[in-house]
Amino acid sequence: MFLNAIVVAASETSGEAAVNPWVVGGIALGILLFALLVVVAIGGGREHS
Repeated sequence: MFLNAIVVAASETSGEAAVNPWVVGGIALGILLFALLVVVAIGGGREHS
């Protein structure tokens, strides 16, 4: 039961997260915005079918 071991380990840890959640969210937002810009740049100027 690997899932049980993960749940027990997670419940035993206490305190603050190792990485600030705002930093993780900012990085994720940056990656998604970069991917959006790449998609727009690749498809720019093409006619819709």
